[in-house]
Amino acid sequence: MAGRLQGQTDVPLDAVGREQAQTMARLLAALQPSAIVSSDLSRAVETAQALADIVKLDVTLDEGLRETFVGTWQGLTDDEIRDRFPEEYAAWRKDHYHQRRGGGEVEAEVADRAVAAIERALKAVPDRGTLVVVTHGGTARVSIARLLALPEQSTGVLGGLSNCCWSVLGEGHRGWRLLEHNAGSLPEPVFGDDR
Repeated sequence: MAGRLQGQTDVPLDAVGREQAQTMARLLAALQPSAIVSSDLSRAVETAQALADIVKLDVTLDEGLRETFVGTWQGLTDDEIRDRFPEEYAAWRKDHYHQRRGGGEVEAEVADRAVAAIERALKAVPDRGTLVVVTHGGTARVSIARLLALPEQSTGVLGGLSNCCWSVLGEGHRGWRLLEHNAGSLPEPVFGDDR
C-alpha cells in the first residue's frame, strides 16, 4: 500500500518490513524487556513477535493500540483524498487534533484509547521493568504527546516515527520524560518525516 493511508486496514509486513522487524528486535533485546504489548493488527503483531522470540516473552495484544481509524480515507493516497474530500482535507490540515478524517477518529480519541492500553500493560511490569509497546506511527505520536502532557495543539512538535524505530520514555519525578525519539537506525543518521 505504498503511498496510501493505511489506518486500520490490516496490511501484513512485506519482506522489507520483516527485515526491519528482525533488526529492531536484535537492538531492543538489549533493553531486556519485562513485557511486550502490541496492537492487534498483523503488521504490529509480527513486529512484536520478532522481539518476543528473542527475549522469550509472550506478546499481549490490545486493540487500543491500533492505528487511527480514518474511515473513507483508508487506502487512499494524499492526492486522492484532496481530490475527493477537499473541504474535509483542508479542515484537517488546519486542525489535525480535532478534525475527523473520513468520518473516523480524532487524534484525541486515539490518545485516549492508546494511553489507556499502555496504562493497562504497565500494571503487569515489575518495578524498574521495561515495557515495549508495539503500535503505529500516528498512535505512537499522539500517545507520547499525551504521556508527556504536551498541549493538544503541540503534538505536531514530535516528528513521526519511521518504520521499526522507537521512542524511549522514562518516569521522572514530575511524570514521563522523553529520553529518545525516532531511534533505531543508528549508527546511520535518523531522519523524520520533516526533512
